[in-house]
Amino acid sequence: MSQSAELGTLREIELPQGVVRYRERGQGPPIVFVHGLLVHGDLWRKVVPELADRFRCITPDLPLGAHELAMQPDADLTIPGIAQLIADFIVGLDLDEPALVANDTGGAITQLVMTQHPERIGRVVLTSCDAFENFLPLMFRPLQILAHTPWLLTAVLQAFRSRAVRQLPLGFGWLSKRGIEPEIEAGYVRSALSDAAIRRDCFKVLRDISPKHTMEAADKLPAFDHPVLVAWSSEDRFFPPAHGRRLADLMPQARFEEIADSYTFSAEDNPKALAGSIAAFL
Repeated sequence: MSQSAELGTLREIELPQGVVRYRERGQGPPIVFVHGLLVHGDLWRKVVPELADRFRCITPDLPLGAHELAMQPDADLTIPGIAQLIADFIVGLDLDEPALVANDTGGAITQLVMTQHPERIGRVVLTSCDAFENFLPLMFRPLQILAHTPWLLTAVLQAFRSRAVRQLPLGFGWLSKRGIEPEIEAGYVRSALSDAAIRRDCFKVLRDISPKHTMEAADKLPAFDHPVLVAWSSEDRFFPPAHGRRLADLMPQARFEEIADSYTFSAEDNPKALAGSIAAFL
């Protein structure tokens, strides 16, 4: 569960896939924030307060391995299935063409929402994320391979009880330039370490990650005729800025800008700059 009070009131919604927790703060045009693998809504805890005076900020904890409520055992948690879940979440909250703001794995999933459910959304902000043939980045692919042997990946994950391990490049070490507060970082891995059903959900997602999804999305993105801001971290160590520019070049109403002084998690490293770019764009 997202712990940060900065994200607003905790709520739940029952979807066909299971119950999804989310937080909501502010009033105005809606924004849905989409996080990536092995984090939850707390990723956006420094950005939401900068926007909640003008926008209705909605931050779900998606079933990507850091969530606290497991999905139904038969839930479709493939990458297209998570895209469908986001579309169902938007419908369930009766949101009228909300903006999506996405990061990391969530950006790859959002590309599928854009190409498979464009009628559900309005504007889109893609921060540094998987795209094209880079899904997952090379350094994280062992996790995907291990997901086919759940007992082995479970054993590997236990090492993440150590903060020293979590701060390695294979953990969160190269995702944030200045690091993540220990309590937030520990919260990201707590559910996967303690709950077999959460690990089951996470392994489902991991096993389906493939560049085939992002390449197929890239083929369809030129038909996405909504405004898009590609706000890429200038010092990203996993997602090259060239991929951000390439994404922006695909879409008729897209533009590219860099978020300075940031690794992948620009929401951690430079939240005021990111929030300012989002607000100006929206």
